[in-house]
Amino acid sequence: MVSWIISRLVVLIFGTLYPAYYSYKAVKSKDIKEYVKWMMYWIIFALFTTAETFTDIFLCWFPFYYELKIAFVAWLLSPYTKGSSLLYRKFVHPTLSSKEKEIDDCLVQAKDRSYDALVHFGKRGLNVAATAAVMAASKAPPRILRSRFRKKSTSSSATETT
Repeated sequence: MVSWIISRLVVLIFGTLYPAYYSYKAVKSKDIKEYVKWMMYWIIFALFTTAETFTDIFLCWFPFYYELKIAFVAWLLSPYTKGSSLLYRKFVHPTLSSKEKEIDDCLVQAKDRSYDALVHFGKRGLNVAATAAVMAASKAPPRILRSRFRKKSTSSSATETT
């Protein structure tokens, strides 16, 4: 439990906040070299975070699992090892370059399908809401509806006469 808490703190502070601040400084200074370095880091960190979601479920019982995560984040950030740059240049960039067309096609299809699904479920939601409103109005006792109608009509006719 203590290892988990320390691991979360290290990943949060050194894996997220520290790089976020230096990314800000790179953008502010317009230093292309620093900007590229931090972009490579964020791509690797996004992959790490995605993998971590699953490995935390299946490998948390593994001895020194959380300590290895801390060491990995330190390795990614270290200016001596340049871990994020190494992983990006050796593995991620070649893989993404070779699969870029397929990934782009999948993203376009997902975007189109999600828009269609949003429209479809939006229409269904509006239909359900309209049906529920009509049903609720039809189940209201007639006296209540008439009294509400009279209140509105008398208040609107009173404002018209003044």
